[in-house]
Amino acid sequence: MTKTLNSPGGDQLLSRRRLMLIGAVLATAGVAVSWLYSLRAPRPDTAAKSRPKRRTAAKLAPEDLLKPGPLPDLSIGLADAPVTIVEYASMTCPACANFHSKVLPVLKEKYIDKGQVRLVFREFPLYDRAMLASMTARCAGPEKALPLISALFSKQDDWAQAKSLDELRGKLFPLGQQVGLTRQAFNACIPASSEKLSSQQQKLLGDLIAHRERGAAFGVKQTPTFFVNGQLLANATIEEFDKAIEPLIKR
Repeated sequence: MTKTLNSPGGDQLLSRRRLMLIGAVLATAGVAVSWLYSLRAPRPDTAAKSRPKRRTAAKLAPEDLLKPGPLPDLSIGLADAPVTIVEYASMTCPACANFHSKVLPVLKEKYIDKGQVRLVFREFPLYDRAMLASMTARCAGPEKALPLISALFSKQDDWAQAKSLDELRGKLFPLGQQVGLTRQAFNACIPASSEKLSSQQQKLLGDLIAHRERGAAFGVKQTPTFFVNGQLLANATIEEFDKAIEPLIKR
C-alpha cells in the first residue's frame, strides 16, 4: 500500500512546528486554528468522504450563497444566467476530479455555453496538499485560476501523492507554468520552508481557511457539494443536474 503522510514512515508535508506557528498567527484573526492540525493526506478511496474536525460554524441561509466571501469567486458562464451552480471542492478529492473531467464538460456544452447556467467554484480544502494546490491556483490570478484548477484535477493522481513539500512544489509549479504562472509569483505564494511563511502566504492561507469555514456554515460536510439556485443537490451526476436545471430554465 502506498504510504501517505499519516502512515508509518510517511513524512509530514507540513511540520507540526510550522502548523503551530501558523496557528499562532491566524488565531489573532479568529480563524479556527484547530482545523490546521487535521490537514493531512487523504487515502485515495476516502478523500471524498473524509473531513477534518472543525468548530461548529454559525449557519448561513441559502440566499446568502451568492454574497461575497473572503475570496473572490471563480466562475464560468454569464453573470445573469437564470441558474447558478455553486460547487465546493477539495483539490485532493477524486470525486471532484471526476466531476471536472466527465460531468462539467457536458454541463458546459448543454447549459453554460448557452447562457443558461453559471458555475461558481469555491475551495473547501480537506488536507495540506489540497490547501497548497488551492494556493497555487489563487497565485495564478482570477483569469488563470480555473484553467489551472482543471489541470490540477487532471494530474491529481501525480501531485497528490507527493511525500514532501519540496516534491509537491516540484509537481505544482510545472502545472502552473502551463497557464502562465511565473516562478516569482509561485514562490511568493507557496512556502519553500516547512517552518516559515511570509505575510502574503499567511494571508492567503487564512483567507482559504475562512473560505472553507463559510462553506461549512452553508452545511458543506464533504466534497464535492453542489447547490443549484441555493438548493443542495444530492448527487452530482449529469442526470441529477438535468433534473435540477431543466425546470428552472423553462420558467
